[in-house]
Amino acid sequence: MHYYPPPCLWIVIPCYNEESVLPLTAPLFLSEIESLASSGIISSDSRICLVDDGSTDCTWRIISGLVESSSQFVGVALSRNYGHQNALLCGLMEAKSNCDIAISIDCDGQDDIHAIRKMIALFEEGSEIVYGVRSARTTDTWFKRMSAEMFYRAMNKLGANVIFNHADYRLLSKKALNELSKFDERNLFLRGLIPLIGLPSSTVDYERTERIAGKSHYPLKKMLHLAADGITSLSTKPIHFISIVGILFGCIGILGLIWTFVTFILGNSVTGWTSTLSAIFMLGGLQLLSLGIIGEYVGKLYLESKKRPRYIVKERKGELGNE
Repeated sequence: MHYYPPPCLWIVIPCYNEESVLPLTAPLFLSEIESLASSGIISSDSRICLVDDGSTDCTWRIISGLVESSSQFVGVALSRNYGHQNALLCGLMEAKSNCDIAISIDCDGQDDIHAIRKMIALFEEGSEIVYGVRSARTTDTWFKRMSAEMFYRAMNKLGANVIFNHADYRLLSKKALNELSKFDERNLFLRGLIPLIGLPSSTVDYERTERIAGKSHYPLKKMLHLAADGITSLSTKPIHFISIVGILFGCIGILGLIWTFVTFILGNSVTGWTSTLSAIFMLGGLQLLSLGIIGEYVGKLYLESKKRPRYIVKERKGELGNE
């Protein structure tokens, strides 16, 4: 069955220095949205929202050209680089008051755009959120596969409940978008926030292909930073872990103190250089690690308390379908 009238869809695509790939993928997105509209699956007022996250190349010039070439495109330029998650949130919030459903997707052409039809079908069956999940990682190197699996497993173990093998390819209904807008965090990790909405959800499996052009903007360093942001933004388990380890070492310290007094009283004490240094290095390293983890949380609280805007829109281009 189809909704009548068909739902208005906004495809939200964050872009950062994508001058090499955007001219290749933008026509694919346009072709897909026109095909969906001509089939009556979505409204003809549907749009493709390209969010320029403070690019330093010709990305905004390309987006401006796309907006001029077709009314299906909408362009949003941020005042500077705010990061992928903030740019994505900006696009979703732009879509919120103008669409019935929004689908976020990267502009590199790796995500299968034909899965959009399956997502819309599941929305019509009652899902307010539909997650795009990679069915395999055959295009990744062994190290990329291993690190990605470790990323998802570690996130879930440490309390940031994320959908396994899901990135940011997903459908959100208008209701889900309205609920998402109530989350006021400055340190965004949408993969962990959206499951917290709790509305009916489902998944769509798809195969991810090679990037059409350009280079990935998510090397290992950024993946580790994203993982740290996700864990510290959504979970306090690392703090609890520090407490447990502190109690454990405290008990060991008490036992060591008792052992020291007993050996001294019995006259068996021997000056130990190696054991002393080992204890100092071990405890010193543990203390620095603990302080570092606590510092991450303090830093997050510091940034959250300032209530700075998560993004600032410098310029908008294009026609909004519902206005």
